[in-house]
Amino acid sequence: MKIGIGNDHSALELKAEIIEHLKEKGHEVVDFGTNSPESCDYPVYGEAVARAVVSGEVEQGILICGTGLGISLAANKVKGIRAAVCSEPFTAKMARAHNNCNILAFGARVVGAELAKMIVDTWLETEFEGGRHQRRVDMIMAIEDKED
Repeated sequence: MKIGIGNDHSALELKAEIIEHLKEKGHEVVDFGTNSPESCDYPVYGEAVARAVVSGEVEQGILICGTGLGISLAANKVKGIRAAVCSEPFTAKMARAHNNCNILAFGARVVGAELAKMIVDTWLETEFEGGRHQRRVDMIMAIEDKED
C-alpha cells in the first residue's frame, strides 16, 4: 500500500520510526514533511497529506503532531477526508471498521513508538465493515455537501 505521512516538528523522531516500520511491512511511504526540527505550522502538513489521499496519489494517510488533534483538524477540512485521532489500537480498529477513516492521526507527545506501531498496524489491518456503517459514513460525507 502507498501511504502518505506528515508531521510537525514535535514528531520528527516518531515519524522516522513509523516510516521504517511501514517499509519493513512492505508499504511504500511518501513523506510530506516536515523534516526540520524548527517550529512549523502543522496545518500545512495535514492539508498536504489529505490532498494526496483525496487525489489518489496515496491510498491512506498518517499524521503526527504533538497530540494528533491539530493536524487532524486541518486534514478534516479537505473534502473527502475522514481523519481520526487514535491513542490506542481499539479506537484505530473502530475508525476503520465503522468509519472507514482514510487518515490516522496520533500524538508524538501522547503515545510512544511501540504503541504507535500497534495503532498503525491495527488500523491498516482492519477492513471497513460496510453495511449499516456505510449509510452512516455517507451521512457524514453528505454534511460536506451542505457547506458548498
